[in-house]
Amino acid sequence: MHTHPVVSRDEWLLARQDLLQKEKAFTRQRDQLNRERRALPWVKIAKDYVFDTPQGKETLSDLFAGRSQLLVYHFMFGPDWEEGCPSCSFLADNFDGINIHLEHRDVTLLAISRASLPKLQAYQARMGWHFKWASSLRNDFNRDFQVTFTPDEIEKGEVYYNYQKGKHPSEELPGTSVFFQDKDGTIYHTYSTYSRGLDMLIGAYHFLDLVPNGRDEDHLSWPMEWIRHHDKYQGSHDNKGCCH
Repeated sequence: MHTHPVVSRDEWLLARQDLLQKEKAFTRQRDQLNRERRALPWVKIAKDYVFDTPQGKETLSDLFAGRSQLLVYHFMFGPDWEEGCPSCSFLADNFDGINIHLEHRDVTLLAISRASLPKLQAYQARMGWHFKWASSLRNDFNRDFQVTFTPDEIEKGEVYYNYQKGKHPSEELPGTSVFFQDKDGTIYHTYSTYSRGLDMLIGAYHFLDLVPNGRDEDHLSWPMEWIRHHDKYQGSHDNKGCCH
């Protein structure tokens, strides 16, 4: 049985209107934060990166696919892994649905991982995804954008992630990086975010934030412990088997 307060419709409306004012203030704060994000200075990309893609060898410039803005999701999938990270897969389940809309706003979205292209393609087929996925196995892209780490860094607790050094047990961590390409072909790094900064990209979380139980993660040993690859939940209609 729930223990939540139950009130009349009029009392509920007063409480809802009070919360609405806070929601509006938050929205205005978010709009300002977005403006400040877009106003950050840029860094020119001087290194040549070549990726393995379904279309063959492609440079970072090629990945823009004729558009001026590139969104890269750093998907956790190491060279010796047998499948992609469940949490990254949870996020990537959104990509195919939004890609066509982003393309009509001059944005290309794709994933990059260090696993070999055949591994990425096999896993992508298993998941039923169609977004572009490139392998950075043969370049320093993941290292340069602070999502891949050496055993020595892990052992010493000197993993530089989310703009600070700390302890992380994994050789791969998630992130998103944004790039802009001028008409003359010059590429700039404009933004990267990691860790909880990726929350805003997880559509399912924002739906869960609306329901009474919320994300329901406080009792877990770590927040995303409940998440499974979408083909590993116990029964397509069983929403309790994975986390209760």
